[in-house]
Amino acid sequence: MMSASRKRQRREWSLLSRIIRARGCYAMLAPFYILFFMFIILPILGAAFLSFTDFNMLEIPAFVGLENYARLFFDDDVFLIAANNTFIFAVITGPISYFACLIFAWLINELNPKLRAILTFVFYAPSISGMLFVMWGFIFSGDMYGYLNYFLMSLGFINQPVQWLTNSETVLGVVIVVQIWMSLGTSFLSFIAGLQNVDRQLYEAAAVDGVRNRLQELLYVTLPSMGPQLLFGAVMQIGAAFSVSSICMTLAGFPSTDNAALTIVTHIYDYGNVRFEMGYACAVSMVLFVLILSVNHVIQRIITRVADV
Repeated sequence: MMSASRKRQRREWSLLSRIIRARGCYAMLAPFYILFFMFIILPILGAAFLSFTDFNMLEIPAFVGLENYARLFFDDDVFLIAANNTFIFAVITGPISYFACLIFAWLINELNPKLRAILTFVFYAPSISGMLFVMWGFIFSGDMYGYLNYFLMSLGFINQPVQWLTNSETVLGVVIVVQIWMSLGTSFLSFIAGLQNVDRQLYEAAAVDGVRNRLQELLYVTLPSMGPQLLFGAVMQIGAAFSVSSICMTLAGFPSTDNAALTIVTHIYDYGNVRFEMGYACAVSMVLFVLILSVNHVIQRIITRVADV
């Protein structure tokens, strides 16, 4: 019988021969992998290393072990506020945005091609409009000329302007609304593409098997056929939900009133770009990185049970 070492050697030679035969494919993939390693893997490894150091960007990093993480979980009360706000963002904006994108895509997909193209652009526009969310600052302006205050005062619902963006009780809700509006973009576009690619013969076969209405078609035919698009949309929504920062700083200010709109990413910005405590900022970043990976893994397992991925 062939020994284990000879079997392993044959597998290695077989793998090497396959790589040599497909060298053209690997050559075309090489630029992507090189850039991915340089701009994704190396920064993550660098942040992981710096999270165990005291680094102010001027002096050589000093190794401090787990001191940054101990400070993060036991001494930084502001981080707990940021984590709480981030979880609220994620729990509310993530599912609402995801299912809203799916439902709107499903409804718009049934329209005629011209109207579908127009509405697709309307829904996708916020995600490519950059700082267009600044207009929400005019809507929620705290004086009587703010659009929402003027509308409510004209109808008699309020007697004086509400400070939407400086009141700690309302600012988080305002930012959540704006974030939901901003997130109805990339996932929506991927869902539209997935719906367009569903084989129409599957609906005919499902009708023969007893599917009688559009809801049953969605559950038993459409969603199982959109596995890659559902997974892509989930990844995008998770990333958007946990990385909210610019909306908070632009609308609520930095820092916001009583840190009511503070998130983990703005907390990282504070220590990394304002205080230049890069070691501590990297520690917070690694905690957020692990959190996003964990949530993403759970969501992927759920989606794989619903759709064919």
